[in-house]
Amino acid sequence: MKQQQMKRALLAVLVSGMFLPLAAQAADADLLKKLEALTKEVEALKAQVQAQQVQTKQVADKVEIAESKSIGKWLEIGGDYQFRVDSMRGETKTYTDVPATFNYAQGLLQMGAMGDLTSLATLNTLTGGFVANQAAAANALFGFATFAQGMSAVKTYSQANTFVQNNAPPMGMLGMLPAFAQTVAAYKPKNDTMYSNLFGLNLHAKVAQDVSLSARLSMYKTFGDQTSDAVANNNFAPYFADRVGVFDGTLGHVPSDSYLNVDRAYVTWNNLFDDDMWFSVGRRPSTQGAPSNYRFNADWPGRGGTPALLVDYAFDGMTLGYGFDNDAMPGGYAKVCYGRGFESGFRAPLMNSIQDTDMLGVAFVPIDTGATRVWLQWNRGINIFDAPKMNNTYFGNTAPSINLGDIDWFGAGIMGKIKNVGKGDLNYFADFGLSRTHPNQNVSSQFGFQGLLTGAFFNPEAPSDKTGGAVYLGVRYDMPSKTKIGFEYNYGSKNWITFAPAAADMWTTKVGTRGNVYEAYLIQELDAKPIASAMAKSFFRLGFQVYDFKYTGSNNWVGAPVRISDVNGQMMTMAPLSKAYDLYGTVEVKF
Repeated sequence: MKQQQMKRALLAVLVSGMFLPLAAQAADADLLKKLEALTKEVEALKAQVQAQQVQTKQVADKVEIAESKSIGKWLEIGGDYQFRVDSMRGETKTYTDVPATFNYAQGLLQMGAMGDLTSLATLNTLTGGFVANQAAAANALFGFATFAQGMSAVKTYSQANTFVQNNAPPMGMLGMLPAFAQTVAAYKPKNDTMYSNLFGLNLHAKVAQDVSLSARLSMYKTFGDQTSDAVANNNFAPYFADRVGVFDGTLGHVPSDSYLNVDRAYVTWNNLFDDDMWFSVGRRPSTQGAPSNYRFNADWPGRGGTPALLVDYAFDGMTLGYGFDNDAMPGGYAKVCYGRGFESGFRAPLMNSIQDTDMLGVAFVPIDTGATRVWLQWNRGINIFDAPKMNNTYFGNTAPSINLGDIDWFGAGIMGKIKNVGKGDLNYFADFGLSRTHPNQNVSSQFGFQGLLTGAFFNPEAPSDKTGGAVYLGVRYDMPSKTKIGFEYNYGSKNWITFAPAAADMWTTKVGTRGNVYEAYLIQELDAKPIASAMAKSFFRLGFQVYDFKYTGSNNWVGAPVRISDVNGQMMTMAPLSKAYDLYGTVEVKF
């Protein structure tokens, strides 16, 4: 029985073994089908993922393009507002007002020629009986008109000498003028409160790769006025040439009206020839340059701008610059600048002989790290005019009438910051300037035959080169409380002349003063979180300026300076100031 059972079990095993490969084969086929199906599903899923990735990239590209075209990506908007109040005092010297003298003589002679008995009596007294009747007044009026006409025809030093000799006393018209002299005794001008509004809107557009456009629109006016009269005092003789009126180089920088003028507008191309080189053209950032940024609580100056001691003038021009930042000269760069100060228009024989007035400058800045800046500067003013285009001034409507010669300027300066001086930081600067005039043979008939720093009214002087010098020093201490205290001093010699009529000083551009200027100021920033931009700030500024004039003609290149102590009744076109004071305060925001 046992043997039979064993045989049956063995037979069962043999039969099972025969059918086992068939079952394994069937299982393998089923598994293979499942693997193929799974592979297809994976491939399909992979295709879907790739399609989704492509679609996502397309959407991202569209978003990036849309964002790049949004205003916030290519246009930056900023600006500033300043409310300012000035309280000004001054002290003049006795002088003879030239325009008033001419106007009085002409008016009195004209009335006498018309038979006005009161005028005839006055003329008879003034001239010692020389003009005693209507016929004499008519002859004198004709002679005065001939004198004025002949005066306007004088162009050169030799012609001026001849004219003065032909009209010399006692029989010439120059002998009669003292009878009509309008002598102004020394007085103390003052303006208790002069309020002004200054608003600026800054735009910076990224036009294309390495191409940008920068612009500034500005409005500057005094309260209750739409002209420059509040500063220039056009009802009587002005004190300084740079405040007679508003002209191209000072528009938006001297109070005038509420129009929003284009102060700056220029295009800049960077990375020329794949190097640190740039070219810029347009209405230039040539005002309020270093180191005046300390006093204005402005940012560290960039590569634009000019030294404030030499140039503060709204120029139209161009710049070519090159940067050479290295270990020896960190942040160093150099640039060549060109600007046009006056466009003379079409020239025609016997009609227009005046030439364009241009400015050429070369700047070398070997160090500009954001903590220290060193600069060297050379400028040349070419074909300097005698008076800019201005309307409705004390002298009427003025315009360039003749070119008086050229001026060279040389400057060198340093500014920087020393951190952790006590509890705060100490900012400092020192700037030095030299001017050298090169007058030609021309004189200005508008101003009594005066040339480029030569001559006096009806007293022409042979042209000669004259050298002047200036120094500009200052410190500012910044405390953790956001209180900043500063002091500045500048001095100009007898023949110092700068080209800075657009400076923010009310009396006159202080760095063009022939004498001493002292200024102390305090800035208090509000401890408020900026919202408009990271650089936005609000602050108050309180300052006091003291001018101590040693010579006449500050900021005026027409005529030779006269020592203030020697002024005593001379014929002058400007009222000579010996002292001036300005206590000012501002409320300012920058955004």
